[in-house]
Amino acid sequence: MVDTMALLRAFIRTARMVKNTSRLAAGLPADDEVLLDAPDERLAPALVAAARGEYDIAAKLLAATREAAEWENRDRYARRLAAFARTRDEWLQTWQSESPHDPDALLVKAELAVRRWWESPARAELLREVGPLIVAAAEGDPRDPVPWRIALDHARGTNAGHTEFEKLWAEAVRRSPHHYGCHVAALKYLSAAWYGSHRECFDFAERAAQDALPGSLVQALPVRAAFAYLTEGGRAVIPRERLDEAADLAIAVSAAYAPADPWPAEVRNLLTYVLIRLERWQDALDQLRLIGPYATSFPWDRVSDDPLGQFLELRDGVRLEVASNIPLHPRSEHGGRARSGDH
Repeated sequence: MVDTMALLRAFIRTARMVKNTSRLAAGLPADDEVLLDAPDERLAPALVAAARGEYDIAAKLLAATREAAEWENRDRYARRLAAFARTRDEWLQTWQSESPHDPDALLVKAELAVRRWWESPARAELLREVGPLIVAAAEGDPRDPVPWRIALDHARGTNAGHTEFEKLWAEAVRRSPHHYGCHVAALKYLSAAWYGSHRECFDFAERAAQDALPGSLVQALPVRAAFAYLTEGGRAVIPRERLDEAADLAIAVSAAYAPADPWPAEVRNLLTYVLIRLERWQDALDQLRLIGPYATSFPWDRVSDDPLGQFLELRDGVRLEVASNIPLHPRSEHGGRARSGDH
């Protein structure tokens, strides 16, 4: 016997999606306008020049971040330049040969070395050989916390114990107590997938968020702990309330930045993933509008070999979920169903 009510519910859901999905695209860029890991206006010229084999613009960019103590920008730019050098490093080799003691070249060299060996089956052994490069980068400018972020990643990859980790962490926060990159590196070390647990990871993230400066991305650190829990599994059970609180805090951080701002793009992408897993569809759609054209590889590359395609697919899925929950006949302001003559 056909379940008439089930068929009716399915019909209503489909009708809602057809009616509402198109208008829910408002505020979302078209698929072909979405960019993956788009560089900002300062980094883009350095990458273009590097593609030509020239390092001058990259050198000036990193020198400017060091001189102005822009440690967050310095960390991001060093990562992106090292990622580019993995496939095209002629410009970096020239830079190193012409300025072997340049602290900025040493920083990119250390980051690149860690990245190159990270996926190797012999990772721990190979990364131990990289240690002197990280020391050289740290000595290049004793104020710079970024080499210590690299050292924290290095410690994770070389199976360093908690005592060694604590020493490195102390050096990092002594230079920059609220450095986002160092906090993320520490969070990864303390995660259940490495040398900690989900509870330890959440405790660290929540303490850091409480101590963070206003508007700092460190305030969104708990949503990274939530992501780790949702993707890594494990025996520990984190209450749903704690996951929602992490998401709510990250939503507040996101709201402090302008829409389509590339700076918080990765946090917004990560937050969107967590909101989808928590089935908070309207909140996820709100974040997608704030993301605008700035999709990021992380976290989508953790679930797909095509992160941009995954982002776009899930964006459509979120719209469908929101659309299916909008009433087919909205109530009028008079409290009843809208009549054909209402405007």
